[in-house]
Amino acid sequence: MNQDSGNLLHRSFSFGITGILLCFIPLVNRTWPFVEQQKISFINGFGIAIQLLALSIAVLVLRKRKLDLEHKEKAKRMIIALGVALVFFILNN
Repeated sequence: MNQDSGNLLHRSFSFGITGILLCFIPLVNRTWPFVEQQKISFINGFGIAIQLLALSIAVLVLRKRKLDLEHKEKAKRMIIALGVALVFFILNN
């Protein structure tokens, strides 16, 4: 909670992008199979876990007491984007 809000939002964005990319690997594998599906399906779980971590960091930033309007709006947009991506990848399994 004592860290800079911009730094936390940057970490949340980095984790979110990493999680989304990890979840895309099994989707691409379904379209163009390059590895057996059973061997690559665990990557989707790691991607969802990393997205949940990014979502929790964004919520942590939003719950800070003294937060300027710019960081508050960025945190709200990040929560919406990560929430939609998380629902998409959970329903796509």
